[in-house]
Amino acid sequence: MEKFDVLVRGSGCVGRSLALALGARGFRVALLGKTAAPAAATEPGLASGPAAAATAGRPVQPGSDVRAYALNAQSVRLLNRLRVWDTLPEDARTAVHDMRVMGDRAGASLHFSAWDQGVGELAHIVDAAALEDQLDAALRFAPHVQRVSAPVPATLEALCEGRESVTAQTRHGVHFERHDYGHLGIAARVVASQPHHGVALQWFRSPDILGLLPFDRPEAGRSYGFVWSVPRERAQTLLAAGPSEFEAALMEATGGQVGALTLASERQAWPLQLARADRLCGPGWVLLGDAAHLVHPLAGQGLNLGLADVEALVEVIVAREAWRTLDDEKLLRRYARARLAPTWAMGELTDSLLRGFASQAPVIARLRNEGLRLVDRAGPIKKWLTARALGH
Repeated sequence: MEKFDVLVRGSGCVGRSLALALGARGFRVALLGKTAAPAAATEPGLASGPAAAATAGRPVQPGSDVRAYALNAQSVRLLNRLRVWDTLPEDARTAVHDMRVMGDRAGASLHFSAWDQGVGELAHIVDAAALEDQLDAALRFAPHVQRVSAPVPATLEALCEGRESVTAQTRHGVHFERHDYGHLGIAARVVASQPHHGVALQWFRSPDILGLLPFDRPEAGRSYGFVWSVPRERAQTLLAAGPSEFEAALMEATGGQVGALTLASERQAWPLQLARADRLCGPGWVLLGDAAHLVHPLAGQGLNLGLADVEALVEVIVAREAWRTLDDEKLLRRYARARLAPTWAMGELTDSLLRGFASQAPVIARLRNEGLRLVDRAGPIKKWLTARALGH
């Protein structure tokens, strides 16, 4: 049997991107996973309520993918190099020019602007299914990448199997430090009565957090994808609610700032966790993406971290000494060291923000809202925070 240079386990966006990036460098890559990405409701840990597929007059396909990714500049540059970004349909990617973060008290807010940062946009909101389709299309023209339906011999095994990576735990003895937030993340698509103008909005409402991501599907200029982090019991109630009741809850959460919101997809949910693998590599194997780390989605950095993993691993492999093989643990530790600080920092940041804004103690509430005001007035701090989110 032919031996490959790299076996990539997992064909989500991280796995596909890694296969393309390594294949473009001339490595022989075997990609193990499904050709078509599963709908969000079928992924491990996702659940839907009995009313989840109901919409207000807008029929949707049961099990349709409602996911949307917020991609930073670094991720976009990688997808450009992989010749994927420009092939995305125009309505599958929406530029974010401004972001407004609101606290749970009037006047407590934070405003990020692409203009202030000197960039064209803060991020792009991308349809998950469209991105996976274009990655698949690119793979069909990648001569060094072969899809396989079962594991094959390879010098290096890259595990990109997502949050429920069985291979990492059973074959390599990886232990995951997990913290369950007791929240579900509810996701769906909505259409607003007012245009979004490329503005993303986020409400830190003790104890829940709601983010609206401007989007052009299904209706250009008025659609949003959203993720709503809600305590589990309340989330189950929202999932079971009828469309009108759910839309009323959204109106209350947003204070009507974007007008009326109408559901345009089913609702889907998954448990939110902070998780880290105790090791990112070993002799002949390495972890990337959600198989290595999970963070709260409030900063929209999950896929960005995974794509940064791809870049770091490819750089380490390409820059290796001529005599060093791909399965050399000392080589793979270079990748682990490169990714340790960025992934740890993002995990700590999102964890601290969630804990701070989930607290309902009056003293904490005053401190966090005043903190938003102070950061909004502190130009250098805002620029530093924006640069980190952009991947600069």
